[in-house]
Amino acid sequence: MPGTPSIMGLHLRYRLWIAEMNADITILRIFDDYLHELATKRTEPEVKRGIEEFEKEFISLRAEIDELRHQMHIHKMSLAAYARENKPFDQTAYKNGTHAPLKTRYLSYNKNFKRIQKEFGQFEERWLC
Repeated sequence: MPGTPSIMGLHLRYRLWIAEMNADITILRIFDDYLHELATKRTEPEVKRGIEEFEKEFISLRAEIDELRHQMHIHKMSLAAYARENKPFDQTAYKNGTHAPLKTRYLSYNKNFKRIQKEFGQFEERWLC
């Protein structure tokens, strides 16, 4: 049946999303370094407000990443256990499970991260260059 996910496919999807969020953590750390650099070079009130806003955004994103990674790891491990037991894939259990809400949360997080990444790039380019 086309479009029917497999246990391994879902497991790999979680691994990929977790890897992407790990990379996002690295990006957030670099952005934070930019903020510290900017704070030492610019004292304008607008810059200070921007730094404070981005610091809050980065903390919020990091908390969201940590929670999502944790939930995905748990689900990924349950899929691995399911696969080890050699059970046939249960489409009903999949539909009633946690995958759809996790996917929705991840897509929402990813969209928000990309938006903030773009806004930060514009902010950094305006004030640090």
